[in-house]
Amino acid sequence: MPANCVAPLVDREALGGAYFLLTFRHPETAREARPGQFVMIKAGVSAEPPLRRPFSILSVDAARETFTLFVKAIGQGSRALCAMAPGDVAQCLGPLGRPFTPPPAGVEALLVAGGYGVAPFRFLGEELRRTGGGTARLFYGGRTAADLPLLGRLGGRGQTLVPVTEDGSLGERGLVTVPLEAHLDAAAGPVRLYACGPDAMMHAVARLAAARGLAAEVSLDPWMGCGIGTCLGCVVRVQGEDEPRWKYRCACTEGPVFDSARVVWPGEEDSRARRAGGGAEEGRR
Repeated sequence: MPANCVAPLVDREALGGAYFLLTFRHPETAREARPGQFVMIKAGVSAEPPLRRPFSILSVDAARETFTLFVKAIGQGSRALCAMAPGDVAQCLGPLGRPFTPPPAGVEALLVAGGYGVAPFRFLGEELRRTGGGTARLFYGGRTAADLPLLGRLGGRGQTLVPVTEDGSLGERGLVTVPLEAHLDAAAGPVRLYACGPDAMMHAVARLAAARGLAAEVSLDPWMGCGIGTCLGCVVRVQGEDEPRWKYRCACTEGPVFDSARVVWPGEEDSRARRAGGGAEEGRR
């Protein structure tokens, strides 16, 4: 169950530009969180700003009872968090949401991240290494090199890192889905796709999965006000194979991780699961 409490900031690290790593003490999140889950958090204990903001969990340390967030200071709430100093407190509710499904044994996890959408994949990579859950390949994309500030902290044993920038300033040049598609064309074994980042990128990953009959999960990021399914601000269109019409589902409680085949993407009338009469087979090629 998520815990609602005051969480002290224990470490703040500037990564350059608007990016920061913020580590908070929150025993329940450190102990119970799974890759893909998030917290609702805001700086201080006053009523301003009025709402908490959702952030994917980057990593946890159960021994220290801490979790770490990767934050880009772009709005009032995120700027207030990034302005905190160690010892300051935040209001935190977590862990929340549905996590990623680990890949079956022998299936390569292909992680596709856009910008700060990379956050849950650090956690997922650590979990796969800890459990011996197989290999992973992380496609980490951004507009420029400045948008990949976590590059030096990713990868490691059992995980291959593929940096991609649209301007070619770091790694491969172009969209992050280009080297992903090339790898899919060359892969000899079964794979499973995971995506987090801009909606257009996740939709592109979903189309690649659909064209190849692959299982894929996406972490959707609509506006969230409460994190517990009360405000209905984060509803997304979802449709199962046996549902004649799509329905709105709260991303905070039934997601943020969804089977990409069940998402009704912009410009589409039905989900791929409905059109195909069933979801993608697990890890199938």
